[in-house]
Amino acid sequence: MKILKSILQFYINSSIHVGLSCFALVQITQMVFHISQQNAVGYFAFWGTVVGYNFVKYEELARAKRLQLQKQLRVIAVFTLGSFIMTGYYFFLLERITQIGAIVFLGLTMLYTLPFFPNRINARNWAGVKIYIVSFCWVGATVFLPLLNAAVTPTISIGILSIQRFILIFVLILIFEIIDLRHDNSNLRTVPQQIGVKNTKILGFALLVFFCGLEFFNIYSNFNIQFLKLKLNLDIAVAIVITLFLVFANEKRAKYYTSFWVESIPIVWLLLLLLLLLFIQ
Repeated sequence: MKILKSILQFYINSSIHVGLSCFALVQITQMVFHISQQNAVGYFAFWGTVVGYNFVKYEELARAKRLQLQKQLRVIAVFTLGSFIMTGYYFFLLERITQIGAIVFLGLTMLYTLPFFPNRINARNWAGVKIYIVSFCWVGATVFLPLLNAAVTPTISIGILSIQRFILIFVLILIFEIIDLRHDNSNLRTVPQQIGVKNTKILGFALLVFFCGLEFFNIYSNFNIQFLKLKLNLDIAVAIVITLFLVFANEKRAKYYTSFWVESIPIVWLLLLLLLLLFIQ
């Protein structure tokens, strides 16, 4: 049991789980727009997410020399180095325009993490900015990059999907911010700090209703009406699941509530969509 717990902790602490969530959203985008499974984009997103999240989580502590070199952290450091190499490998398999887009989103991640100003303040400490930067970067990695790499012509459907994906990530982060309310610095001015937990949940509910409503206006080319109806039902089901997580979110929840269960939603979403496709074929 202790070994299984250590494996689970490494799986979460090394950002493999969140990397799989990003990979799942890339695959969903490719499936929705009939893009052949260009694994380079998905693998780049996976390894890049592992590197980015580990860098964000551990860089500040390491720079402040508050990070003890525990055994698991040393393993994570080696794993992150290997992930960086894999990210570079798949980067060079992307189309040139996709590489440029990836560099832009990498720049946003660096801005979010590193202090560029004399007072050593980074974007993570800019009041209320974190949730927007993170949401936009996820839209970039899981919507823009796969579509750029496949040279998909911009359409209204892409705009709607981008808004939906932004809302999805935004609401998921709201759950994280509610759970972390006790530990977050008051200067961060997270959404729950500014409007309270109750109003944060109401905001999340309203955004999820909007998320579902957008699906009624979306038109995916070359999809039959049966698929559209099933996909709409799946999107509503995902929104309901997120709503339940939002309802029961509070400051006393264990870390696995968000770091494992909430971050599992995109993975489960992909698995359900795969089953859906099997069902209509």
